[in-house]
Amino acid sequence: MQQNVTTLDAGEAGTIELDESVFGVPVRGDILARMVHWQLAKRRAGTHKAKQIGEISGTTKKPWRQKGSGRARQGSMRSPQWRGGAVIFGPVVRDHGYDLPKKVRALALKTALSSKQAEGKLIVIDDARLPEAKTKALVQRLGKLGWSSVLFIGGTEIDQGFARAARNLPQVDVLPQQGANVYDILRRDTLVLTRGAVEALEARLK
Repeated sequence: MQQNVTTLDAGEAGTIELDESVFGVPVRGDILARMVHWQLAKRRAGTHKAKQIGEISGTTKKPWRQKGSGRARQGSMRSPQWRGGAVIFGPVVRDHGYDLPKKVRALALKTALSSKQAEGKLIVIDDARLPEAKTKALVQRLGKLGWSSVLFIGGTEIDQGFARAARNLPQVDVLPQQGANVYDILRRDTLVLTRGAVEALEARLK
């Protein structure tokens, strides 16, 4: 499929051919949901922790005899019914990540790219560079293009001046092509790819 190529100054820079097998697959919400859940699970720190009964400080002595006192039987003051006692089935330090097949991950990325293309929110630019690495200059260009929530995906390396200019903008993200992922694509309204990013993603996903 043909896609117009623009510049950051809203000029025309020719056209590019997008591969149908990468940018034209059917949009499946279930695949996108699985991928986003997998990404968010992997990024969880998993450092939550509650003390188990073996970690509570205190005596192991039985508080009173089993029978005859008229009170309920107790085996330890560290039990969960006591103040300062253990937490039963509480959270422990663990990894929340799980496996997702590589083919499903590749299909999810294709689906995310295709969904932006189907919505008309996929833009291809010639290159992500600025004459001056200033946030103000980038804001002016984004305003002229009408982009408020945008993800830029560049080639293998990102221009450092462009990355610095975008760093302070709250709804503007910049990633190299190897960092392209479903969650970041979906959380921004507009997806902007450079020519190098298109070529790299097609080579990666074909």
